[in-house]
Amino acid sequence: MSAINNRSDKKSSKNTTFIIAGVIALGAGLLFAYLMFYTAPEHNMEMVKVIANTESGCIAETMDGFAVNIGDCNAEPGKYVNALVDQKTKERAALMNPTN
Repeated sequence: MSAINNRSDKKSSKNTTFIIAGVIALGAGLLFAYLMFYTAPEHNMEMVKVIANTESGCIAETMDGFAVNIGDCNAEPGKYVNALVDQKTKERAALMNPTN
C-alpha cells in the first residue's frame, strides 16, 4: 500500500510544480506586457523652441508648454527646430501638474 501512495505523491508534486511554474510564467508575461505598453517611449516629431544648450543636450519647449531634452543639436536658444518628443513623458508631466 505504501508504494501506491508514494506514486500519487510524486504525481501530485509534479502537478503542483507545473502549476507554480505556470503562475510565475503568467506573472512574468503580464509584467513584460505592462512595461512595454506603459513605459516604452512614443516619439513624435514636433516643432520646439530651443531654450538652452547644456552638456546633456538641448533643452526645448514644446508648443503646448512642456520642457523636453531633445539631445544634441546645433541650434541657438530662441530658434525653432523639429525634434522627436516622447509623448508619454508629456502625458506624465501633465498628470503631475493639474493646472495645465
